[in-house]
Amino acid sequence: MKVILNQDVKHLGEEGDVKVVANGYARNYLLPRNLALPYNEMTVAYFEGRKAEIEARKEEKRKNAASLKDKLEAFTVRLVMPAGPNGKLYGAVTNQTVADELHKNEFDIERKRIEIPGNAIKSVGKYHATVRLYEAATAEIKIEVVSQEEAAQVAETAAKEKEAEPAAESAEA
Repeated sequence: MKVILNQDVKHLGEEGDVKVVANGYARNYLLPRNLALPYNEMTVAYFEGRKAEIEARKEEKRKNAASLKDKLEAFTVRLVMPAGPNGKLYGAVTNQTVADELHKNEFDIERKRIEIPGNAIKSVGKYHATVRLYEAATAEIKIEVVSQEEAAQVAETAAKEKEAEPAAESAEA
């Protein structure tokens, strides 16, 4: 059955797209939920009238994707994970782990949009992952995986330096 999408539908298309779908999918899912309208002269004329509005929304999504891309590429995801002495992780860093960390830092990205090379990271180090944004726009994010022991040492060193700063300032005065 030929339909015109009334809203964006995951894995099918965007608003205003003409799609050919199975009759049952259209009758039982798309049409009752008002996600699509049957393809006929009346609905084609209706969507022709809304074409400028739909294109404006798509352009807005492209602009948002471009700004999000810049923010993501400037950001480094730092994950502290339990690891053995040789740097091998007890577990793995998956796209869900990265998505959770991005949510903590106020990025609203679905885990399905994050592609980690090899599907999982299993050792300490620096990595890159790809995030699919809108249409063909993608962002390359940096992932830094550190062991808990290493993170504790860095925090301890930073605390000692902080204590040393006031002592050095008082000695100068």
